[in-house]
Amino acid sequence: MPASGPCDLMWDPAETLPRERLEAVALDRLRSTVARILRGQPFGARRLGDAGVRAPEDIRSLADLPGLPFTSKADLRAHYPFGLLAVEREQLVRVHASSGTHGKPTVVVYTRADLENWTELMARCMTMAGVRPGMVIHNANGYGLFTGGLGFHQGGERIGATVVPVSGGFTARQALLLRDLGAQVLVSTPSYALVIAQALADSGADPAETPLELGLFGGEPWTEGMRGQIERALGLTAVNFYGLSEMCGPGVAAECPARDGLHVQEDHFAVEVIDPGDGRPVPPGTEGELVFTTLTKEALPLLRYRTGDIGRLADAPCACGRTMVRLTGLRGRHDDMLIVRGVNVHPSQVEHVLLGAGGAAPHYRLIVERSGPLDELTVECEPAADGHDPDRLRARLEQLLRDHTGLRITVALVQPGSIPRSEGKAVRVVDRRETAG
Repeated sequence: MPASGPCDLMWDPAETLPRERLEAVALDRLRSTVARILRGQPFGARRLGDAGVRAPEDIRSLADLPGLPFTSKADLRAHYPFGLLAVEREQLVRVHASSGTHGKPTVVVYTRADLENWTELMARCMTMAGVRPGMVIHNANGYGLFTGGLGFHQGGERIGATVVPVSGGFTARQALLLRDLGAQVLVSTPSYALVIAQALADSGADPAETPLELGLFGGEPWTEGMRGQIERALGLTAVNFYGLSEMCGPGVAAECPARDGLHVQEDHFAVEVIDPGDGRPVPPGTEGELVFTTLTKEALPLLRYRTGDIGRLADAPCACGRTMVRLTGLRGRHDDMLIVRGVNVHPSQVEHVLLGAGGAAPHYRLIVERSGPLDELTVECEPAADGHDPDRLRARLEQLLRDHTGLRITVALVQPGSIPRSEGKAVRVVDRRETAG
């Protein structure tokens, strides 16, 4: 049952545990995870042995965590599909997987207890975001192997909300069902929320006249500028969710009403921030690569999983009263970063400039090409429907991008609707360097 919190409803008393108690819970669960790996996951047991860990008691405190070996997506692919199981295959009740766009999919698996923990985490995070029993949730995340659809579905049902499992696609139908079924909560990726907003507008609906109150968005990096665009287009409060299938799916971290970072569910996941180059921990509050360790997973326990995601941690007290640390400054994956003429550029940097400048719609993509000795970067974007002079807008955006990134970036204004729309994660980068010549 939900428990009352200082400024809003809370699902679980664990959300406000004193830090000392929370860290004691995490240490006990870390030792249990180590025991599970030593007992049932040969690959992980060998790595722990190489690090001098042969028994759970060898972990004396959470300060020993940085001495444990990393796990990576390459390890999951090398042991595809079930090589990292820590339980018998017959104990699995569900399998999810990544798309496998760049090779074999990353397979993740769940015992019945894993699904129960994930459902509780989703109920906790969705309650924190503002979902209440009886609300109608329009779930436009993809179902199937993608974890987003079923994750939010399970959490919504556990809370006692009414879940509409629309999934992705058939965008005109999305607009129809949003209106007719009276959804108060929209669940989707941020980029698809804008596609749905356009479909609503095309149908003649006024977002201010729909019951929509909340948007729960994740699955891809997005900026405060895009949050503002979504909130204006749909007349709701947009809330950020973070997760990855290797941990459970969505439910690893989420925003509270204070919207001052995403609370990490530290009783289920230990989080670190490291230098993506040398793998060493960075000073508190410093940006780096996020690393997570599962603390309660039975089927697929993972130690120090390198996410590739860039962010930082904030541990100052939150106005909501929750004691768990917060993720801030999330700006995409380290391997999404482009290096153009020696300059590092994240797609989120470009989005921040485009949406903060005014005159550009929130639909864009970065084209990287090499026609000569140097890489060239072009930003294709659609102009907003507010009558800006195209030449002046282009020149202004190019100057702002140069000021912000230190790189000369060409801006190409394209016809509205010409940037491909996505039902899931938006494709922001088209790298043509590999196919040139």
